[in-house]
Amino acid sequence: MTPPLSLASALPPHPALVNFDFAQIMPQTDPWWLLMVAYLLGSIPFGYLIVRFTGGGDIRFRGSGNIGATNVAREAGFVSGIATLLLDAAKGFLAVWLAGRITHENPRWMILCALLAMVGHLFPVWLSFQGGRGVATGVGVFLPICWPAVAAAAVIWILVVAFWRYVSLASISAAMAMPLLVYLLYAPRHAPPPVISAGASVAMLLIIVRHRGNMIRLMKGTEPQLTLRGRRSARR
Repeated sequence: MTPPLSLASALPPHPALVNFDFAQIMPQTDPWWLLMVAYLLGSIPFGYLIVRFTGGGDIRFRGSGNIGATNVAREAGFVSGIATLLLDAAKGFLAVWLAGRITHENPRWMILCALLAMVGHLFPVWLSFQGGRGVATGVGVFLPICWPAVAAAAVIWILVVAFWRYVSLASISAAMAMPLLVYLLYAPRHAPPPVISAGASVAMLLIIVRHRGNMIRLMKGTEPQLTLRGRRSARR
């Protein structure tokens, strides 16, 4: 004996339920609000919060005064530094991933949100617009856009650190390579949309400008090298 069919089982599945798209519940207009979300996500000062919540005080008054992963690792320990690195990258990734889901992978909105997330990290509203250098967040925002370029930039970073032991030089070198890497690796035998190339160049400039102090110290020979034991007086 077969069980009776219910009304729900007798009806065919509704296409909107089978092919549910998150973007369907959003307003059908240009989602300018995504830019504000990206900025606010980027402006979450994870390095500052991690050091504060672990009893390390205000990281802005320790070491170089920077809230990024390098200064956090030097002043608050390796674990805190890694946590800062991962969370700073994650907030950038989330901002661009959300833009991609809402806009059906529209490259214009994705790169705009990528840049706004980086600006949020560099100039967070919560810390009087004094933020980090943007490297970890830059990694995060480009992962959903062109992860092979991020992987290649990471190799450059590792090689520079291995040979010269300057974290800042490695970050600058990787940032300078990103526009070319994105152009070459965005898609096999296809150049990226112009807006992606332009955004990668802007991101590079943001990181380099924020490392201007490091570049001056590199030229003067006063930039500290990476050591297994962090120096309390080191400046990033």
